[in-house]
Amino acid sequence: QVQLVESGGGLVQPGGSLRLSCAASGSIFSINLMGWYRQAPGKQRELVATVSSGGNTNYADSVKGRFTASRDNAKNTVYLQMNSLEPGDTAVYYCYVRCYVFPTWRDYWGQGTQVTVSS
Repeated sequence: QVQLVESGGGLVQPGGSLRLSCAASGSIFSINLMGWYRQAPGKQRELVATVSSGGNTNYADSVKGRFTASRDNAKNTVYLQMNSLEPGDTAVYYCYVRCYVFPTWRDYWGQGTQVTVSS
């Protein structure tokens, strides 16, 4: 099994910053994609950012220029640095990992961490 442990959510004022972390552990042979999704009340879960094993990143248009996703392959950890936060960024943020757990690739999700942007 694979476990994902998230940290770093909380309450922040508009314009502020937060950094999310997600560490993967367990019977992992290899990790392909790591990233973050979010779900606001009454809305569908949406992509925020992903980072490939080679370091290539992909961002939702709404966060480009404000959020930065990165990963530490040695620690099986993915990060999301969120700057210039806006009330529209309020959501539960979920870590996502695609990894090889014998005998196939599998998708795993974190438990979610709440990010609230409010004055």
